[in-house]
Amino acid sequence: MASKKLFPSPHEIDTIPGTEGWQRMYPYHYTFSTTYPERTEYEEGMFWFYDGLHYPEPVYPFDLIWDEAWYLALSQYNTRIFSVPPAYGIDHRIVNGYAYIAPVAVKDPREVEARAAQFRERAGYYYDNWEPLVAKWEQKLKDTIARLEQLEIPRLPEMEDRSVVTEGVGESKGYRLLKAYDDLINLGILCWQYHFEFLNLAYAAYVSFLDLCQRVFPDVPSQSVTQMISGIDVIMYQPDEELKNLARSAVELALEKVLSSSGSFAEVEAALLKSAAGRKWLAELERARYPWFHISTGTGWYHHDRSWNDNLDVPLASICMYVGKIKLGQSIERPLAEVRKQRDRVTAEYRALIGSAEDRAAFDQLLETARKVFSYVENHLFYVEHWFHSLFWNKVREVGAILKEYGFIGDIEEVWYLRRAEIKEALWDLVCAWATGIKPCGPLVWPKEIAWRKEVMRKFHEWRPPPALGRVPEVIQEPFTMVLWGVTNASFNSWAKLREAQAAGDVREIVGFAASPGMAEGPARVCRSVEEIRHLQDGEILVAPTTSPSWAPAFVKIKACVTDVGGVMCHAAIVCREYGMPAVVGTGGATAIVKTGMTLRVNGSTGEVTIAQ
Repeated sequence: MASKKLFPSPHEIDTIPGTEGWQRMYPYHYTFSTTYPERTEYEEGMFWFYDGLHYPEPVYPFDLIWDEAWYLALSQYNTRIFSVPPAYGIDHRIVNGYAYIAPVAVKDPREVEARAAQFRERAGYYYDNWEPLVAKWEQKLKDTIARLEQLEIPRLPEMEDRSVVTEGVGESKGYRLLKAYDDLINLGILCWQYHFEFLNLAYAAYVSFLDLCQRVFPDVPSQSVTQMISGIDVIMYQPDEELKNLARSAVELALEKVLSSSGSFAEVEAALLKSAAGRKWLAELERARYPWFHISTGTGWYHHDRSWNDNLDVPLASICMYVGKIKLGQSIERPLAEVRKQRDRVTAEYRALIGSAEDRAAFDQLLETARKVFSYVENHLFYVEHWFHSLFWNKVREVGAILKEYGFIGDIEEVWYLRRAEIKEALWDLVCAWATGIKPCGPLVWPKEIAWRKEVMRKFHEWRPPPALGRVPEVIQEPFTMVLWGVTNASFNSWAKLREAQAAGDVREIVGFAASPGMAEGPARVCRSVEEIRHLQDGEILVAPTTSPSWAPAFVKIKACVTDVGGVMCHAAIVCREYGMPAVVGTGGATAIVKTGMTLRVNGSTGEVTIAQ
């Protein structure tokens, strides 16, 4: 397979006309190089795939901060801390605004063996002490979030307060603004250091269990393996549970008509304040908001993924949907008992087939470890991508407000067109000018540059990135790559065949990962954002680029789910297993092919999606 050219070279991608020079919007080491032969040769020999799981749109210059943060964090834990045997870190690039990544394999068998010994000792310590270490981790995250909440972004006064003199403070608001920005960025990077403290190990535990199952049961479907670790109860489901509780309360207080009287929360709130029942319900809402409404309306990786707390219209729509189902006598519960019953049945059936006592003991031990660590896979999302990110974006907006005040940018939301290093330079320009009593240079530089970058980003949005670039490897072994992104040797051919069928205009079947078992047929509903899920009708099949926790209300209406990106451990796969509905993920481009209203047959046991009409 490695000799077959399935995807273009990373150096063959043309610059979009009108975007020449776009590379200055990103760090220099993020662009593919034709200047340095050694680097060019390395890049040609690697396999790069599009990270649509996290960045389904072009990446704004500032928003790259999270990509930079996990570039460091994941790679350091793989390579320098836990020593994952077959894989170093993951390399990163930007192509026409889109994020591409490449797993760096350990190719020397002797080094793999040496790293395995280190991994067993270091990872074993974490597995053996998982609960106390996770409790410590949770406190570290809460402390980091508290520091972020308390961080003050100072404004520049016309004259410092007299107390600066009388109390011998010895520093200015200008210095404190620079320090506050550094502290803000450093808290973000620190948060992502914690993000990956356990995550590599959680995925590695699943991959180890999967490897054992595939050795003992050569024909076992991967979805049967994932089914054996389903039935989990994690805090990532709590925001949705809060919505359900508010829906139940609204029905009990007979507030259904008031809640559905408008899609605007402000208007509904004004109506609710007129009655005792309405005020009681608003008090319940207020208690639920912190921290549970610090939920991003998207993946949390983009600044425009505002949280529920930023836009209460979003949770209001979900609450109203749940109210409607309750009034119709329909269940809004997650079928946890049934999922666990099926999990235990599948586990018992496979375990009974194991003939060797040694294999049975290994099966029991690896299954126990996988189940123990798996909740972390979802729980970390709430603390980092949702709670922390929601607060972080708004702190950066406070910085943007200062830059706007002094004419560096025309609107607060233009701050995202600057790289984090460029914002630091702009703040130094501003503070030095403020200190000196002169006009800063930034208002002459940044408005024109931002106008150009806006046009570049518009053209980036119109471009369609290829799913992969470069040389297909003989085998993918990096655990994240396989189970989170769904990038395996089998998926390469599926993507290539899909591209060929698209070019011929004859796509009748789409193949992805069998992420959650079962069969479903129904009309498709293509949703590219959380705002679009309000159009979902009962019994439809959701087709999306990816999903996030904010999409949770959709899963009580749909029959099945199909996504463009993701592996068996992506969010859509996990949630569908918990709801006991079929899912096919990592199709490589279902949203570009399927149209709303088409009839689909989704086989979550085989990974096949058939366009029946």
